[in-house]
Amino acid sequence: MSLRSSRVAAVLGAAGILAGATAAQGFASAAPQHRAAAAKHVLLISVDGLHQSDLAWYTARHPESALARLVNGGVEYTNAKTTTPSDSFPGMVAQATGGSPGTTGVYYDDTYNAALLPAGTTSCKGVKPGVEVDLTEDLDKNQASIDAGQGLKGLPDSILSMTGQPLSLIDPAKLPVDPTTCEPVTPHSYLKVNTIFEVARQAGLRTAWSDKHAAYDILSGPSGTGIQDLFTPEINSDALGYAAGNDWTTDNKATQQYDTYKVKAVLNEIDGYDHSRAHKTGTPAIFGLNFQSVSTAQKLPTSEGLKGGYTSKNVPGPLLSKNLAFVNSEIGALTAEISKQHLAGSTTVILSAKHGQSPTDPAALTRVDDGPLLDGLNAAWKKAHPAAGDLVAHAVDDDGMLLWLNDRSKAATDFAKKYLLAQSGTGTDINAKPKAFTHGGLSKVYAGKAAADYFGVKAGDARVPDVFGLAQYGVVYTGGTKKVAEHGGAHSDDLNVPLVVSGASAAHGVRDSSTVQTKQIAPTILKLLGLNPRSLQAVRDEHTQVLPVR
Repeated sequence: MSLRSSRVAAVLGAAGILAGATAAQGFASAAPQHRAAAAKHVLLISVDGLHQSDLAWYTARHPESALARLVNGGVEYTNAKTTTPSDSFPGMVAQATGGSPGTTGVYYDDTYNAALLPAGTTSCKGVKPGVEVDLTEDLDKNQASIDAGQGLKGLPDSILSMTGQPLSLIDPAKLPVDPTTCEPVTPHSYLKVNTIFEVARQAGLRTAWSDKHAAYDILSGPSGTGIQDLFTPEINSDALGYAAGNDWTTDNKATQQYDTYKVKAVLNEIDGYDHSRAHKTGTPAIFGLNFQSVSTAQKLPTSEGLKGGYTSKNVPGPLLSKNLAFVNSEIGALTAEISKQHLAGSTTVILSAKHGQSPTDPAALTRVDDGPLLDGLNAAWKKAHPAAGDLVAHAVDDDGMLLWLNDRSKAATDFAKKYLLAQSGTGTDINAKPKAFTHGGLSKVYAGKAAADYFGVKAGDARVPDVFGLAQYGVVYTGGTKKVAEHGGAHSDDLNVPLVVSGASAAHGVRDSSTVQTKQIAPTILKLLGLNPRSLQAVRDEHTQVLPVR
């Protein structure tokens, strides 16, 4: 064992019996940088919705917390940015591949593909292409159940018995169809490039991951074999034990309960078992999870009698503050278990987020119902073209606007852009009072070739949106008042997420203010494990750099 390894292991070992802040202390007690050893394990943690400003706010007020000690025991990149669009799927795919949406082919969790055939197609000859590609809970055999339809008894307490191969829980009749093979396109086969999990498997290393939908099968990569143990309790299922009709995101207490299931799974993996603790497998080389509780605390107006979101610009309100403390405690439990298992000297922890959330200034919120905007666009198009049908084939609007059109011509995309920017109306503010909006709530619109150029693909690409609209700051597209924030856009609140590399092989107490991107996590993980970052196709295509961690 190297000097660094023995020192870190000793400190974390002593801390391992303690909880929360004390447990993470070892990550702040790194030995001299020049003696850093290669990591054998990388634990990747995504706290969905978390901003760099949230992390800074919390650690400044809690300098002995687990999060503060994680930061102080590693390299903190204070100007890290996630993908545009800032959605969970492209955000997580970037961290696993090193690629942006134009390279990975993944723009959102719910998109459209002009080349694939509708779900359920069994006779493909002569079928018109063009289909929604839905990578959400809608693919589950039973989206109302937290086990996605596996049929476990005693839910939700028995959820750790859920399969680690969730592809078996996806209904193939809901998948788009490849016109060449006339076979359903699974999430993993939809990804255009390989993943860190596949590279690790090719090197004989063990892999695991925990996330919110069975469709995160996509992270296994085109081979479908990248992740050996994929635990995906369905977050948008019925939240058992809570009010009828609620899923695990509509009550923040439920979201915290949901997150603890994934934490338990990772604790089992740290201990050298699979997520269910049924089989001794050894601690994975690459593993981790996402947290949802911060995201729901940012989006819900109220929950548990506490106000959600922010009280003023970048100042977390009571519900969000509570959830930052919750995540701190859970991460402290993970680092404590790493210490207890004598893995501190060989484990690197990477903390980041798939996406941020906007706005962090409640006074800026303008909720705009996108339904009338899209209905109006379709009506205007049909009025100008009496023989035509709807112009919009598919739309995804959160705090950005992505449209796929039935007519992809320049005339059609220009028409859509001009129409949207000409619209004004009345939405609602943070207090549900009327608030005017202009230009369709948009600050800029890329249409046709300009949209393709924005994402670095050729015009006419089957996956790229025909229209990509950047929302004005504070605009959230929603038909009601149940949200005070969203993600998916390209404002700094959407993009500026934390990025911390701490523990084995990382320098100690370094703050790096240079601009970096979360897609750099992928080659960095491989480098930490002694694998070739250029084994990733997206890294080669985009020249994605390894983060400077030493």
